[in-house]
Amino acid sequence: MTATGQQTLAKGHARCPIFSQIAGFCKKLLNRTPQARAEQETLPLQPVVLTRDQHGISRQQISDNALKVLYRLNKSGFEAYLVGGGVRDLLLGRQPKDFDIATSATPDQVKQLFSNCRLVGRRFRLAHILFGRDVIEVATFRGHHHQVNNNKNASDQSSEGMLLRDNVYGTIEEDAERRDFSVNALYYNIADFSVVGFSNGLKDLENRSLELIGDPETRYREDPVRMIRAVRFSAKLGLTISPRTAAPIRDLAPLLGDIPPARLFEETLKLLLAGYGLETYHQLQRYDLFAPLFPEAADVMGQDDNDYHRFLELALINTDERIAKDMRVTPAFLYAALLWGPVETRTQQFMHEGGLNYYDAFLLAMDEVLGRQVKSVAIPRRFSSVVRDIWMLQDRLTKRSGKRPHRLLEHPKFRAGYDFLLLRAELDPKLKELADWWTEFQVANPVDRQQLSRAAQARHNQFGGEDPAKARKRPRRRPRKKKEA
Repeated sequence: MTATGQQTLAKGHARCPIFSQIAGFCKKLLNRTPQARAEQETLPLQPVVLTRDQHGISRQQISDNALKVLYRLNKSGFEAYLVGGGVRDLLLGRQPKDFDIATSATPDQVKQLFSNCRLVGRRFRLAHILFGRDVIEVATFRGHHHQVNNNKNASDQSSEGMLLRDNVYGTIEEDAERRDFSVNALYYNIADFSVVGFSNGLKDLENRSLELIGDPETRYREDPVRMIRAVRFSAKLGLTISPRTAAPIRDLAPLLGDIPPARLFEETLKLLLAGYGLETYHQLQRYDLFAPLFPEAADVMGQDDNDYHRFLELALINTDERIAKDMRVTPAFLYAALLWGPVETRTQQFMHEGGLNYYDAFLLAMDEVLGRQVKSVAIPRRFSSVVRDIWMLQDRLTKRSGKRPHRLLEHPKFRAGYDFLLLRAELDPKLKELADWWTEFQVANPVDRQQLSRAAQARHNQFGGEDPAKARKRPRRRPRKKKEA
């Protein structure tokens, strides 16, 4: 029921007691039905406005480029708001990574105002205002897509309810309803410097609660990525996912299979490479979202006779610590850790079932695991090639005699391969000697390096192989045929 309808109903109550009784009965009856309850959940709440002196956001905290865009839109007669995560983070005392803007101007109108504007997106038409490497994203207020179902160019849905196209424009109130979580339905008004919160967003932020706007199942079906966004915001901001928001996730998790693998790659970077990867991983497992993203790894981790689950946790801890220290991290290292279990498992299967030697089985396993993984999360070749380098170095690091270790130090991915070996050695005591040797070899002077190489050669001769921790089976050579006289 609209606000106008409620006012009319209230006036009717005062004038006619009988009408009031009938209305009360109908209201109770409607509230008993599941449909009415669902509709009631999706009704917009009245906005809460914090004036300039009621919040702590200062324009000094907002990037100069974002302010330029806001001011120009406002002076051109359009509504312009800083929106979503930028406002949320500022209210939490965090420095936003990005500043996004919502406006009443259409993408074409935005493009007319900014010569440095580029329109992008098909599913969601957006304007990117370019300031060198800094990109300010500007979105037009979203409307209700069901209002223009006859216009397939503006809005379209799949048979599963997923939005395929959504270029329907509306008001700020409609835009707030279309946002995913209430803590993202927050707007900073450049006109009077107030903060406007919809759908109880300010209250939820205060209570550290993550609430999905609207009916959870419907919203997840519209865009299944919202399920992993819920996990990401919960881990990143320390928010508790509300029971109603969490309830459908496990049943709807398979819908992630309908999302383009390239999009899921970008989402996994936000999940696992933002400094809170370990907590995110635990929540992905808790809500059955890990398997749709990484089916090969999930299958191996489901077996009881390995430590791959703990190995991935160590990799995530290592990554989180590096990010906290503002050190460089690469997606390739984490993907190498994620898929190491499947690669080792398939290598052993190829050796035992196919009679292959270790090297050939290892190459085949790498190709198979990466080939399967890209069907769910598409790892770009610039990263998958580094993943292969890290894996291949694990075998090469066992070869320590002669000039091999000297040449290996010059390998462009040596450091990543060495760090990966250290990680493996934390769980496998057999690798500790090898990891310690490489740690010492890197810092040794030329004379000491020769001594280390000779000691490694003696150890090689003692055990009859480069690595006593891993006795590799090599194919037996056939005896040479004798020449006939």
